[in-house]
Amino acid sequence: MNLIEQIDRENIRRLTADRRIRKFRAGDTVKVLVKVVEGTRERMQSFEGVVIARKNGGINSSFKVRKIASGEGVERLFHLYSPNIQIEVIKHGRVRRAKLYYLRQRTGKSSRISEKKRVEEFE
Repeated sequence: MNLIEQIDRENIRRLTADRRIRKFRAGDTVKVLVKVVEGTRERMQSFEGVVIARKNGGINSSFKVRKIASGEGVERLFHLYSPNIQIEVIKHGRVRRAKLYYLRQRTGKSSRISEKKRVEEFE
């Protein structure tokens, strides 16, 4: 193992020491609570939607969440190990792809994902 991988693992261990991250995949519906700082005040803003992509790259791991807001599709990219977010898995979806970019062209019932029963696991 080279030095960069060791530093990556140490940083991941440090960032996840006080919290546990649930396992989730593309197709799962998640609620991401983001800490927003406005001046001297802090608040938690929620963003709930379907995970359409996940990139696993050590400390640089990220995932993309899509939701429909006021009839318009909104996507947001989150860094998995960011200390400013909390992830709650609402339901697990049954999909056969790793990237669900085809949902961008779908609306209404055709964009729904069927639910799959899965045991809750932590990373």
